[in-house]
Amino acid sequence: MSTQHGDPGHGDSPAAWTAVVVMLLGIAAGTVFFFLHNATMVWVCAGVVVVGAVLGWILAKAGFGVNGPKFSPKPHD
Repeated sequence: MSTQHGDPGHGDSPAAWTAVVVMLLGIAAGTVFFFLHNATMVWVCAGVVVVGAVLGWILAKAGFGVNGPKFSPKPHD
């Protein structure tokens, strides 16, 4: 099995983790509101998912992405 020591991972950065956590919370809450028949909150949660994606993009542009200057990869054991 070969290991790639130069590869910091696929999206293993603060920008990616923040985006994924925000989007997962939006999807989970949206699912609950869908089953509670609350269409307004389902659309609000859909907006949260979009905000999560935009937030990840903004953080990546601010240097917290995989190749950003504010990101230091941790070794994978």
